[in-house]
Amino acid sequence: MRLRALWLLAAIALGACGGADPTAETDASLDPAADSQAAGEAGVAAGDAADAPTTGRFEMGTHYTRLSPTQPTSSNPDQVEVTEVFWYGCPHCFAFDPLLEQWRAQQPGYVNFVRVPAVWNPLLQFHARAFYTAEALGKGAEMHAEFFREIHERNNRLDSEAKLQELFARFGVGADAFKMQFDSFAVQEKLQRADELNRRYRIESVPTIVVNGKYTTDAPQVGSYEELLTLVDELVAAERAGR
Repeated sequence: MRLRALWLLAAIALGACGGADPTAETDASLDPAADSQAAGEAGVAAGDAADAPTTGRFEMGTHYTRLSPTQPTSSNPDQVEVTEVFWYGCPHCFAFDPLLEQWRAQQPGYVNFVRVPAVWNPLLQFHARAFYTAEALGKGAEMHAEFFREIHERNNRLDSEAKLQELFARFGVGADAFKMQFDSFAVQEKLQRADELNRRYRIESVPTIVVNGKYTTDAPQVGSYEELLTLVDELVAAERAGR
C-alpha cells in the first residue's frame, strides 16, 4: 500500500502517467513508417522555427512536437481530428476529463474528437477492452466518467471481469451481453488498432493530445490543462486554415 501511495504521489508531481518507451519494440509490420520516422524528425526539428503553426505563445519542440511522418486520421477530410490518448487508472486523465469535456462541447462541427486508450501493459489493455466494450454496447458516453469515478473515488481498480460485470450491470447490461462483447472479435480489432496508434503517435505518457495526426502535446509541456487546450485551439485553427 505504501509503495502504491508513493507511486501515485510521484505520478501527480510529474503531471502525467508514464509507461515504457513505445518505440523500443515497435513491430515494423504494425508501423511501416517507423524506419523513416527518426530521419524525418531531424528535418522537422531543423525547420521548427520557420514552420511553426502557432503564435509566439507556444514553441514547437518545447510545448508540442511535430510527428514525422504525419499519421493518417479516421475523420472526414473536411474535419480536424483531435485525439486524446488516456487511461482510466491515470489520476491526471481523471483530473483533465471534465475540462476536456467542456472544451469538446464548445467545438464546431469541423472538429472531430476521438479517444484512444493507452495499452502499454496488461492492466491498461484490460481497461482499454472495457472502454471498447462499453462503446460496442452503446454505453460509451454514459459510462465514460463512471469508469474514472469507480477507480479514483471508490478505489475499485476494475482489474477483473467480475468487477467489470458488476459495473456494467448498473447500466442495465447483463453478464451474457457483457461477455459477448468483451470477448468479441470487433473489440479485439479495436484493441489492435489502439496499439498501432499508440506506436505511431509514440505515446510515452497520458493524457496526450494528438492534433490531426500531426502534432502531440501534453500538460507538462505547457504547464497546465488550460494552457494545453489553448494550444490545441491554436493547432486546430492552423490545420483548419491550411485546408
